[in-house]
Formats: sequence, structure tokens, C-alpha cells
Amino acid sequence: MPKIHKLADVKSTSIGKETRVWQFSVIFEGAKIGERCNICAHTLVEGDVVIGDNVTIKSGVFVWDGTRVDNDVFIGPNVTLTNDKFPRSKIYPNGFAGIHIATGASVGASATILPGLTIGQYAMIGAGAVVTKNVPEYAVVAGNPAKIIRYIEK
Repeated sequence: MPKIHKLADVKSTSIGKETRVWQFSVIFEGAKIGERCNICAHTLVEGDVVIGDNVTIKSGVFVWDGTRVDNDVFIGPNVTLTNDKFPRSKIYPNGFAGIHIATGASVGASATILPGLTIGQYAMIGAGAVVTKNVPEYAVVAGNPAKIIRYIEK
């Protein structure tokens, strides 16, 4: 069974066993969260989101509709995930361009990832990076705009 803090607002019924949801987190109806995840305080997960197993989402992260997070992913504090390529107040797209973060990837604190991108397996996004293009598997990217600075092994 998941462990949900009494000060969290969780509407989803699809949260895996041993997942922890901390205080002041909001999880919309329809969101799917796997087993053994850690959803830290002050987070938000919209309804059209799928999060795999063993995922850590640190404080200050909002996971918007269309986002897909595979197993064993780390998302650091205050990471900004986006889903609308042309945002306007009160004007909504027909569909959202979610982000796909593949198995084992890590996203450093305060990184920003633009909509519609894929972060490859075991890639690493440096803290504060602004990701404007897909990131290949095992790549380490940093900077604004993020550039590949090396490759790592699993």
C-alpha cells in the first residue's frame, strides 16, 4: 500500500505499493504512479501522467499532462517540465506535447525541459540546464542551451 501524508491531496487511485507521497503534494485523478516511488513535498502531478517504478520526484516539481516518466528516474528539486509549445492565457492546445524521460535518467536541480522532448535512457541533465533538444541515451548535458559534454556508462 502507498504511504500518503495526511496533508497531501491525492485523487488518483492508481498509486503503487510502497510509494510515498509527502505533504502538500497534489495528485490529480487519472495519474498513474508506480511502486516504490518518492513524491516529495510541494509537488503536483496532473491526470494524464504516467510515472514508472522507483522514481524520485523532489520538491517543487510540477508534472504536467502528457508527461511520461519511465522506471528508476530521478527528477531533482525545482525542475521545470513544460507541455505547451505556444502557451497563452486561456487558450489551450488540442493536445499537450508531453516530455518522455526514459529509464534511469537523472535531471538535476532547476533544469528546464521544453515540451515534446525525450530524455534518453541513463542520460544526465546538469543542474540549471535548459534542454531544447532530445537528449541521447547516456549523454550528459549542461548549460543554456544544454549541450552534450560527455557520455557515461550505466
